[in-house]
This record gives sequence, structure tokens and C-alpha cells, in this order.
Amino acid sequence: MNDFVTLNHGSGGKASSEMIQEIFIKSFGQVGDILADSAILDIQHNQIAFTTDSFVVDPVFFPGGDIGKLAICGTVNDLAVSGAIPRFISISFIIEEGFSIKDLKKIVNSIAKQANLANVKIVTGDTKVVHKGKCDKIFINTTGIGVFQKDLSFISDGSKIAFGDKIIVNGTLGDHSMAVLGARNELDFKVAVESDCTCLNHLIKDALDADIQVKFMRDITRGGLATILNELAILTNKGIDIVEKNIPVNESVRGLCEIVGFDPLYLANEGKFLMVVHPNDANTAIDFLRKNPLGKESKIIGEISADHPKMVVGKTEIGGKRIIDILQGEQLPRIC
Repeated sequence: MNDFVTLNHGSGGKASSEMIQEIFIKSFGQVGDILADSAILDIQHNQIAFTTDSFVVDPVFFPGGDIGKLAICGTVNDLAVSGAIPRFISISFIIEEGFSIKDLKKIVNSIAKQANLANVKIVTGDTKVVHKGKCDKIFINTTGIGVFQKDLSFISDGSKIAFGDKIIVNGTLGDHSMAVLGARNELDFKVAVESDCTCLNHLIKDALDADIQVKFMRDITRGGLATILNELAILTNKGIDIVEKNIPVNESVRGLCEIVGFDPLYLANEGKFLMVVHPNDANTAIDFLRKNPLGKESKIIGEISADHPKMVVGKTEIGGKRIIDILQGEQLPRIC
């Protein structure tokens, strides 16, 4: 590890993983603990999902959302992909002296709107104000609690994943990163690009209630799809094969990626999840997800393989193969 923290340590990729394992896990828990989107806790014979997150996106307003909407959606989605029903959220603010009250009201109203849409209650919080220059406008921290209608703990740990299981994503990748990039640098995109920031809990609950054998889920945020796939391969000690032409990416986003040199597989999203299902249920799952606007562009992108354990291999659009590695550096800092 480096002697100092760098932006790469916040990327959600290799540097982040090393810092978590070598510093935090060594002090707080056992190395090798499952690092899912939510902790699954047993309290008096009842299971709950428990998660926390912090939001430092720059700028705080971007096409398709703002830091408040992002805070609720990010927290709700972390609970939902663990198989839980999101119920309660705490929210705390660190605000820089001089921040616009008008903008603060917009952010708070956005939080309230998203919480109502997701059917979660904001039950506690805190506010701190720091001197001008000691914080970049506003930072938000959340904690979320979700409950389970049945035992779905296997969704977080991947213990039921088997060879041949199919991998699904619910829509196009990279929209959030490109929207934030454009807003941050005041780029006048000829084709509008909006963040996909949204709460996915209702779509996910419907899928879990349907007759679909869902074996694993994870929301595709920092580090992008490639990082999530690598984490899954390591977690299960299995290989993963993906077909790159099947990965949905908006043409506008693909074009922008070519201009700035980004790979869509590593871009952050705020309204997309990866789902692993039994092969017999894959087409049924796609048909079901596409009935919902948040899943209308769902695709089967690959499967769990007995070959190349702990590795992700992509079939390229020209028919070759390449190793899809975990994100090494930071493509775009402060994306969430």
C-alpha cells in the first residue's frame, strides 16, 4: 500500500479493496469476511439488513438527480439487492458555511420525494456545519435498515451459485458517470445524457416474489460491472464468461467513452444491478424484468463457468477473448 491515501482508494476497485482488507478488516473483523452491500444481522431470531454509506458527489446537482436523491437511492438499493425490504433510513449532513439555503431546500425536498417513492421512513439524523473551505459544499451520510420476508441471506454470500447460472443486468451502463462528468466539466453534450439514479427496491421485490430462482444480486456502482464480476468470481471461486456485445450501453455513452478513453465496464451506475439466476429461469427473468420501465433493457450477458476459476473472461465483439480485470485506478472520482 501507499504511504498516503489517494483518490484511487475511493474508486471501489483494487486500491479500495486493499485498504479495506489491510486496514479496516484487520482492525474490525476477520480477513475474508463477505463484503456485501449490507450486513445481514440476527437480532432475537429475526434477520435484518444493515447498511451505511456516504455521498460526496461533485457537483451536487447533475442531469437526472442530485446528492439527496443519490443518497436515498444508493441506500435503498444496497438493502434491496441483499434481498431485504428497505424500511428505515438515518441521514446526516456536513454542510459548508455559505452553502445556499435554496439549494439545501432542493436537496432535502429531493430526499423526501425519493423516500416516499421507495416507501422508506427517515427516522433520525444529524447536522454539522463547518467553516468555509473545510468541506466541499455538502456531504451526506446515511444508514439503512431493511427486513426480510423470508430467508434470503444466500443472495449476499453467493452460496447457491452453480456452474451454468446466467448473469443478467437490468439496463444500460455508464449513464450516471457520464452525466456527472458532463455536469462537472460543463460539457455541452449534443445528445443529452442523464443519470440512471433511481430506487430499485420495488422492481427487485417483484422479481423475488415471482417464480424465479434468484441466486445473487449486487448493485453496479463504483468500480462498475467489471469490478462486481471479479468480486463474484473470487467470492465463489468460479469462473465467469461474458459476451461483451450483449452488455447494454447507450450509443451516446459509448461514443463519449471513446472520446475520453473510458471503458463502460468500469463506470459507476446508480440504477443498475447484476442478478444471477438458474439457467432454466433466465429467459423468464428477462421477460419479467422488461415489463418494468427500470428493467426494459435487461440482458443476459454471461454465465458462471467451470473454466478459469476466479477470473472473468470476455468474448469481444470481434470474436476474441480478453481477461476483464478489477478496476486498477480511478476513472472518475467523487461519482457518488
